[in-house]
Amino acid sequence: MILRAMTWNIHSAIGPDGRYDLERVLGLIRRHHPDLLAVQEVEARGRGARPSPFTLLREHFAGHALHAETIHAHDGAYGHMLLSRWPMEQEAVHDLSIEGREPRAAIAARIRTPGGLLGVIAAHLGLKRAERHRQASRLAKLVREMEGPTVVMGDFNDWSWRGPVWRSLSPLLPARTSHRTFPARFPVLRLDEIFCRPANLLGPSWRDKAGKTASDHLPVVAELRMPASANRSQAEAAHRATEPLEESFG
Repeated sequence: MILRAMTWNIHSAIGPDGRYDLERVLGLIRRHHPDLLAVQEVEARGRGARPSPFTLLREHFAGHALHAETIHAHDGAYGHMLLSRWPMEQEAVHDLSIEGREPRAAIAARIRTPGGLLGVIAAHLGLKRAERHRQASRLAKLVREMEGPTVVMGDFNDWSWRGPVWRSLSPLLPARTSHRTFPARFPVLRLDEIFCRPANLLGPSWRDKAGKTASDHLPVVAELRMPASANRSQAEAAHRATEPLEESFG
């Protein structure tokens, strides 16, 4: 079974023209039909009477979603989300914050896909190397606690090719994407990645250069090759659970 995973830092839905346009972001996401979606820099502050982007993203995909609101203000929140076509279980938001730095969090869940359970962690890490080193160590601990196929995706802000995130996660997650995604117009840095276990879980991957019209990051999309579920009844139950979602993702 092939699933499609996507991670994208949407830059508060503000494009290079300086204009807030969540529909522009949603349109690009729709084009890839993701089964799993990690979205960073979701910004609800300053949106006035409009529905919260957290709400709009959840409603648009009519699926299952978790969000980590890492910054709160009187007029809304800021953070990131994990959305899934299929039901989630063992849902949790783990604090990755380092004192004196911007609050950070990791979203973790087990996704009940038609191909079996898939562990997923979505994260948005800090800008300082020492900060990322500590956060990556915490992510590695979460990965060790997960069983079976696992995906970790997000904006890791790891500027160097073999930085602290790679050193912490690569022994546990042997496959990863390697696309340059930032800055979107002339990408030179691999900030946005998808790590997988086992290695053959990761199939073809790509970035969408059209993302430069909507954000300062390019999105990364990857196919995940899930093994056929050993428990057919579990797979069929998961498939039935997705039936109301098919049109919303289509």
